[in-house]
Amino acid sequence: MASLRTSHGGSGARPSSSALRQLHELFVAGEVDASYLSASPVRPEVAQSWQRSLAGGVDPDIHGARAAVAAIERLRETHPLAPALPVIRRLLVEDAVSSGVVVAVSAADGTLLWVEGDPKACRKAEAMNFVPGADWSEHSAGTNAPGTALATNREMQIRGSEHFTRVVQPWSCTAAPVHDPTTGALLGAIDLTGGVQVASAQTMALVRATAVAVENHLALLRLAGVGAEPAARKPHLVVLGGDRPRWVTTDGYGHLQFTHLTGRHADILVLLSRHPEGLSADHLAVLLDDKDLDVVTVRAEMSRLRKVIGAGNLGSRPYRLLAPITSDIGEVFDALDAGDVETALNRYQGPLLTQSVSPAIARLRTQLSATLREAVLAEDAHGRPDLLRRWLELPEGRDDRDGWQRLRDSAGLTAVARARAGGHLAGLDYELG
Repeated sequence: MASLRTSHGGSGARPSSSALRQLHELFVAGEVDASYLSASPVRPEVAQSWQRSLAGGVDPDIHGARAAVAAIERLRETHPLAPALPVIRRLLVEDAVSSGVVVAVSAADGTLLWVEGDPKACRKAEAMNFVPGADWSEHSAGTNAPGTALATNREMQIRGSEHFTRVVQPWSCTAAPVHDPTTGALLGAIDLTGGVQVASAQTMALVRATAVAVENHLALLRLAGVGAEPAARKPHLVVLGGDRPRWVTTDGYGHLQFTHLTGRHADILVLLSRHPEGLSADHLAVLLDDKDLDVVTVRAEMSRLRKVIGAGNLGSRPYRLLAPITSDIGEVFDALDAGDVETALNRYQGPLLTQSVSPAIARLRTQLSATLREAVLAEDAHGRPDLLRRWLELPEGRDDRDGWQRLRDSAGLTAVARARAGGHLAGLDYELG
């Protein structure tokens, strides 16, 4: 067998482009095995990815990823990375437009959501189906930076002939995974694809920094209770979870501004948001407290609330919201109405206004929690134990014995996850005697 020439640079030796192609051809033809690769200069992470690609049945002669999914627009609208797209565009896309580079954002399953950048490069990338909706997971397209970054849950740089499929080998790419800032769940990946200049330490640092910026941006939006960046243009009400309720607006520069609300004001705003037709002072008094609240007190509270949120937002006779607002509770209900349980769970930060003494708020709190729980259990029956596990990690789910039993008995659970669910269930049984 001919010797495989290597080039030296960086931290050690790696195969030259021609030697790498030769190794690739020998491997896909079955003339060398995994043990040979492990002793070769091929980077271990690339060799392991080649092995997974071959074992998964990826054809090195395919002309690109699988065909685009039909519902890409809906997927884009509801994906957790959608609110961070402006950040990615500012940090990567604006510079990529004139540099021969393509910027791609993928979902956790490898589906490309957005592909933007240099128009000429984007047109060339279309030839291998590097387009929104295409499946660029490793098991579909073989070794590639976004797909392999998702498969290994770590940043990845793939140079030229390190790609498993031949049609992608003229390209180089660098990708980093992005995680949910609260749960740590894998949300997707950010990728730069282009020529050899993309396979550099500087590019890796840039992509890594962008992933961190996206996670920080999502954390800020989560803190603000804002589900998507456009929603911040309307007043936004945050009433779920243990934090103090907030009224979120934006200034003339688009910066978020927070106003903390009293419990009574939060109750009123939730009730008005659920009753767009408006409520009389008498009706509002009963909804807030069915025993001790009088109309005079309600009117005084409404006067104070008008000063907090602005007179232009609150009308009277009947009391009603004069301008559209968004709210975290509204986003959860909307997602449930659309059958999107995963988005509903993403938006749900905990029970509604747990300190409230309003009977109407208590009823709404129970309704929301029970509806979400039933939706999660229904998704588990369709093979989504990950959603059930996330529900059980919430304070409401920790004592949900039926839920923990369902999780323990779910198919596809790892041995460790099953053992954890069984242990938690045993602890609950011990407490219940």
